[in-house]
Amino acid sequence: EQSRATGCGNLSTLHSSAAQPDLSSHLAGKTYSDLYELSVKDPETFWGSIAKERLAWTKPFDQVTDCDLSSGKINWFLGGQLNVSVNCLDVHVAKDPDRVALIWEKDEPGTEERITYRELLEMTCRLANTLKSYGVQRGERVAIYMPVSPMAVAAMMACARIGAVHNVVFAGFSSEALAGRIQDAQCKFVITCNQGVRGGRIFDLKSTVDKAVKSCPSIQHVFVAKRTNNSVPMGKLDISLDEYVFDYTPGDVFGCVADIGWITGHSYVVYGPLCNGATSVLFESTPVYPHPGRYWETVQRLRINQFYGAPTAIRLLLKHEENWVKKYDRSSLKTLASVGEPINQEAWEWFYNVVGDGRCPLVDTWWQTETGGVCIAPLPAEPGAEIRPAMAMRPFFGIQPALLGEKGQIITGNDVSGALCISKPWPGMARTIFGDHQRFVDAYFKPYQGQYFSGDGAYRTEDGYYQITGRMDDVINISGHRLGTAEIEDALDNHPDVPESAVIGIPHEIKGEVPFAFVVLKESASENQRAVVEELRHLVATKIAKYAVPDHFLVVKRLPKTRSGKIMRRILRKVAMQDTSNLGDVSTLDDPSVVSEIIEAHKQYRSHAAKK
Repeated sequence: EQSRATGCGNLSTLHSSAAQPDLSSHLAGKTYSDLYELSVKDPETFWGSIAKERLAWTKPFDQVTDCDLSSGKINWFLGGQLNVSVNCLDVHVAKDPDRVALIWEKDEPGTEERITYRELLEMTCRLANTLKSYGVQRGERVAIYMPVSPMAVAAMMACARIGAVHNVVFAGFSSEALAGRIQDAQCKFVITCNQGVRGGRIFDLKSTVDKAVKSCPSIQHVFVAKRTNNSVPMGKLDISLDEYVFDYTPGDVFGCVADIGWITGHSYVVYGPLCNGATSVLFESTPVYPHPGRYWETVQRLRINQFYGAPTAIRLLLKHEENWVKKYDRSSLKTLASVGEPINQEAWEWFYNVVGDGRCPLVDTWWQTETGGVCIAPLPAEPGAEIRPAMAMRPFFGIQPALLGEKGQIITGNDVSGALCISKPWPGMARTIFGDHQRFVDAYFKPYQGQYFSGDGAYRTEDGYYQITGRMDDVINISGHRLGTAEIEDALDNHPDVPESAVIGIPHEIKGEVPFAFVVLKESASENQRAVVEELRHLVATKIAKYAVPDHFLVVKRLPKTRSGKIMRRILRKVAMQDTSNLGDVSTLDDPSVVSEIIEAHKQYRSHAAKK
């Protein structure tokens, strides 16, 4: 349920005017507090009533839940049967077949294509029939290695329709990484494209698949769709898929700019929007192609209502002039949201004030691949409830967070920090790791008995709100002081000349570990690096403590990021440790040349340090 807040200006907190979500007739009229309390105290009634009314079942369920977190047993809606493809497509085709399901924002601006629910259903059925005719059966695994496109969505839906298990692999992974995922899932089939297009560049996909399947004897067929008009070699395993043509139909627009190879794309580009009958944007390009205003030009052209993006992309864009945002009409926006990592204060303020003109609620969402969907976020909430900058705040329905200490004890009260766990199961959570259930139990349920361990740390404020402090494994132990790298990064990013930074820990013979900061400066500050670094030292000392000040500051032009915007910290760690002989797989980087830039900058840094 999305909401609009107007006239908020440049306030430190927002207040939502959200109507309560239409969950089910049984829950109608209840307040957010009533709904949340029911969701954790009586999950059978809460989730059972929603599931019965909101989903189309081929066989009704007999029992809502049977779970035991201590043993990793997770069962929901026992005895029931449904097909997610039917819930995403058929249900809406029956009511409004010409409603737009997908808007494919292709790499070149102004070349978007719109696909109705009826067209997407037809495409899905054709592809499902093709897959079945070549031996794809219920329960078999199908690897999908495709760029963001309607055909990729149809491939996911076709697998679900058959009952096959799709293994969506990010189309930036190398042949070796793809082969590993095919082998782990024991896939028999691959669906791919001849090539992909991103940021004005064409990259091969079929050739990568060809290399991968050489070490995957389980593969029986490779289905190949066309994204470009370029021909590619076809072998005995390969099956060509025909293109489809789409027509224009207007509709409401949900703009999540994630890649479908990541969980955000699964839940908030494909299954979530389509199950709710929304129009979803498929964003094929990059935030800066062909210019830094691409997101906002897309918002104007497609009239996007909800914009869901990553903090790393926001930090990248705030380096550029505000005119790249303000020259485009963003009046269609109702809600802004961030996903992927904690958003720092400066990025939040820029996103809220510059992009949203201070009128759109900006929600910082916390969740994980393993949780399936948002677990902690400012909305939904009571009408008029505040939204605090850069804070996830409130648990979603059915989510019962707990903070645990190093000895496994539950930390009570407010104004406290600890390991973020979830005390009770919920329907969207992962069930297992394919082929290795014990690893699933050991990773998520053994660290804190009877709890789902997220791997993240969190702070519970005096008011009982939650703020994510970063990964527990991204903790530096400085002379016995444990400190999350995210806290240092947040302090650095508060400097007006620092759009983004990344901090890693390196060994120190006396202190145990010390922080090493990689800092990107705005162009206007590039001539004054030494002064900015001194200001950064003072900033960290003031905001955190003197012991938290990084021993090393390396100014770089950009950080190594995957195509989804994640900073690849293992590369930074190897550079800082002068261990660059084996950097591992860098194929997922948006631009691998950034690695040589950082290595060269580090060499110069060491050279200057040696002369002092």
